Amino acid sequence: MFDSITGSLKGIIGKIRHQDDVASLNRATTELKKAFLKADVHHKTTKDLLNSIEIETKKLGIGQDNFIKVLKQELEKTLTANGNQGFVFSSTPPTIILMTGLQGSGKTTTTGKLANYLKVRNKKVLVVACDLQRLAAVEQLKQIAASIDVDIYFDDTEKNPIKIAKSAIEKAKKEHYDVVLLDTAGRLAIDEELMNELKEIKNAVNPNEIFYVADSLTGHDATKTAITFKEKIGIDGVILSKYDGDTKGGVALSIASQVQVPLRFIGIGEKMPDLEVFIPDRIVSRLLGLGDIAGLAEKTSTIFDEKKAKEVSKKIKKGEFNFNDFLEQLQMMSKLGSLKSIIGMIPGLSSALPALKDMDFENSVEIKRIKALIGSMTPKERENPDLLNPSRKKRISTGAGLSEVQVNKILKQFKSASKMAKQLSSKGGMKGLHNMLSQVGANGMPKIPR
Repeated sequence: MFDSITGSLKGIIGKIRHQDDVASLNRATTELKKAFLKADVHHKTTKDLLNSIEIETKKLGIGQDNFIKVLKQELEKTLTANGNQGFVFSSTPPTIILMTGLQGSGKTTTTGKLANYLKVRNKKVLVVACDLQRLAAVEQLKQIAASIDVDIYFDDTEKNPIKIAKSAIEKAKKEHYDVVLLDTAGRLAIDEELMNELKEIKNAVNPNEIFYVADSLTGHDATKTAITFKEKIGIDGVILSKYDGDTKGGVALSIASQVQVPLRFIGIGEKMPDLEVFIPDRIVSRLLGLGDIAGLAEKTSTIFDEKKAKEVSKKIKKGEFNFNDFLEQLQMMSKLGSLKSIIGMIPGLSSALPALKDMDFENSVEIKRIKALIGSMTPKERENPDLLNPSRKKRISTGAGLSEVQVNKILKQFKSASKMAKQLSSKGGMKGLHNMLSQVGANGMPKIPR
C-alpha cells in the first residue's frame, strides 16, 4: 500500500548522519521534497511539512533518531484533522450516513465494506439503493449485500431517490436497525444536477454524517473534488478508496491538510473486509515501514474466536495440529481480507518476504490445491497426518486431481507450517514472530525514540 513512499523514506533516513551535520539534514529534506511531490502530496502540504521538519529537527539536534522522531510527529500532525474518527453512532438509532462521491470512485463498494465493518461488530445494518442514475448501481449493491448477508432496501418502481431514502429510514426505525447507509448517485464529474440532488436528500433525511468517498488513484483531483463537496454540501469525513492500487500514497496527506476534514476509513484491498479505521499514528507507522501490530490485533479480534485459538495453541504445543485445524485456519485467514494488507501491518515482513505481497490468499492456485488435497482425505487422515503412507498419498492425489509431487510438496509445507507455529507458540506470540523474522533477514526501520 505504501511501498513507493516507504522505500523513499527509508533511503532518506539513512542520509542523516550525526549531531549538527547540517549538510546531511539539507540533503535529507531535498530528498524528502522529491519523494513527497512524486507521491502526489500537495505542493503547499509539502512546503509546510519540510519547513516544520527542518525547524523541529534543529531544535532537538540533528541526528538520525531525532530526525525520525520529528518526521513521525509532523506526518501524524498533518494527517490529523479536527472531527470524529472511525464510526460514531447516534444516541438515537438508527445512525444515518449519506455516502457520496464521483462515479467510479468505489462509492458503492465502499458502502458494502462499511456495512460489513459494522456487521462483524454486531450492528444491524440497512444499505439503501438511492443511486438511480447508474444502471447497474442497484444490482451491484444487491449483490454486495447478499455476499455479506446484510439487508438492503430498494424500490424498482420508484424513480425519486428522496422517497426511497425516506421509506428506508421509516423501515429502519420500525425494525430497530442500528445503521442506515444511503448509497447516493455519482457523476463522472461534478455538476449542478448532482449537487442539487445530494442537497435535497440531505435536507429531506437529515443524516447524522456525510461521508465522501475519494478515489486514491486520482491523486490531486481527489483533493480538489473533496474540497468542492465540502463547500457545496458539507462533509463530515473522507473515506479513501483503492489505496491498495497503483496509488502513490500522498493523497492522504493532501486531503487531510487541504480539505481539513478527518479521514475516517481507508480501503486497502478489493475484498469486503479490506476497510480500516484511519488512525494517523498507525498509518504513519506503516509509512515508515514499522508495521501496525495494534491494527493487526484489532483486525484479527473480529475474526478469531479466543476460546478456539487457545485450543489450537494447546494442540500446536503438543504437536497435535492436524489437517482439520489447518483448513480451519486457512478459512479464517481468508476472512481477514487481502494478504497484502496484512503483510504491511507486520514490521519487516514486507521486505523479508516480498513474494507474499502479491499473493491472493483466497484465490491462489496453491491455496485451492491445499483445500482440494484436504477434501480428498478421510476423516481419520485429516486427524492424523502420520497415517499418510505412499498408497494413501496416491489415492489422495487422484481424488484431488494433483500429481504425487504436488501432494508431497503440500505435505512438506504443512509440516513446515506446524513446526513454525510450534516455534512461534513457544516463543510468545508476536515476540516469537519478531525473532523468526530477524532470522530470515527482515530489515526493519531504526527504533523510533519516545
